[in-house]
Amino acid sequence: MTHAYDTLTKLFDGEGGQEYLGEQVSMAQHMLQTGRAARESGAPVVLVVAAVLHDVGHFSGAISGRDLMSGNDNHHDAVASEWLSTWFAPEVTEPVRLHVAAKRYLCATDPAYYDKLSDASKFTMSVQGGSMTDEEVAAFAAEPFAEAACQLRKFDDLGKDPDAPVVTLADFRADIDALDCTLHE
Repeated sequence: MTHAYDTLTKLFDGEGGQEYLGEQVSMAQHMLQTGRAARESGAPVVLVVAAVLHDVGHFSGAISGRDLMSGNDNHHDAVASEWLSTWFAPEVTEPVRLHVAAKRYLCATDPAYYDKLSDASKFTMSVQGGSMTDEEVAAFAAEPFAEAACQLRKFDDLGKDPDAPVVTLADFRADIDALDCTLHE
């Protein structure tokens, strides 16, 4: 079996270089900056790895990230979570699965949060269902990884700076390897 880091390196070096859905950074830069924000905040390693990998669902599936920007939800959160479960435990995959819902939740529970979103994030949120209803808020809040997903979402918002210092996947290798279940079987 191929280990997570080897597979991820191919993705980040290949498709990761593509533009990131209307932002000024590539998809790989976005995810790596998100991981750096998590690490610099002192987040636990499981959340740092989730932050680095949260958008890998844009790389695969029947609907790409470009389709999302055309108005078709690509469910990249669920696609990424499912794919990452090959290597990682729910402490990594569940915040990834919930990070889009976390954006919708935060917009519903904190009206000022919406104003902090980039224009691209505001657009994709409209495609992804908009702010949550009261029922959706209650259901999301009951999720075991809701708090971690909200933290991830806030790190996500920080990962869009074209002038940020360069960070690479290699900077996260030790964390990825530490959590890769296939390395510890």
